[in-house]
Amino acid sequence: MIPKPASACPTTALHVLKATVSSSTPVVPVTGAKKGIGFAPAHNLCQQFLGDVVLTAQELDIDDLQSICALPDFLRQEYRGLDVLVNNAGVAFKSTWISDHENKLFGTRNVCMEFLPLIKPQGRVVNVSSRKSFVALEDCSPELQEKFRRDAITEDELVGLMNKSVEDTKNGVHRKEGWPDTAYGVTKTGVTVLSQIHAGKLNEQRRGDKILLNACCPGWVRTDVAGPEAPRTLEEGAETPVYLALLPSDAKEPHGHFVFEKKVKQW
Repeated sequence: MIPKPASACPTTALHVLKATVSSSTPVVPVTGAKKGIGFAPAHNLCQQFLGDVVLTAQELDIDDLQSICALPDFLRQEYRGLDVLVNNAGVAFKSTWISDHENKLFGTRNVCMEFLPLIKPQGRVVNVSSRKSFVALEDCSPELQEKFRRDAITEDELVGLMNKSVEDTKNGVHRKEGWPDTAYGVTKTGVTVLSQIHAGKLNEQRRGDKILLNACCPGWVRTDVAGPEAPRTLEEGAETPVYLALLPSDAKEPHGHFVFEKKVKQW
């Protein structure tokens, strides 16, 4: 059973579990941890992580930078940074193609922009993506596939591609322009590629800090989104995110990869 919150920051809807709240205590924030596949890793980390577990009591408004900044400000003040980030914000399925894009990729990017500068040496970053990103990529035109798979793709180029997919959909030409019909898959493609880009930036800017950043898929898990027919329990879905969050301090891999069932899946 998850312990009751030891302390809370009601103005930002945060809860600190197992709290000692000391600047020397390791800390892992889990975004999107209200329930389901965000809550399950937080549960497991409470049992396995040697430090404090911080989660959002409600979904972050990940399109609102002011809302996003509340949690990093708290971590900066109380812990002088963070040791692990499990980024599950914005995974709830949306009813429209456009809101899926805005929520999953751009919101995830906003979270990373605020959190990554706070990651301490030997930190771990886990972005929850999906195997649907691979399915969506295969359903893209060859030209789009080449762009998404290009090793040298930049963050600005990725954002440009995703903005184009939104505009093409608004204009009713997304199929003609080579995009599949799945908003969920396209945005998760963006999350997977964004993770690769950010891992590359860490290599360039903080190579000596030995930070590992990966995307992962929890699998088809029984949640409100997937429904009761999904084959995996929440505990099973949490295994890979927690595995990546707790990679040992001397680990060198995986980094910049997509991981499913604790194994790297080549992009």
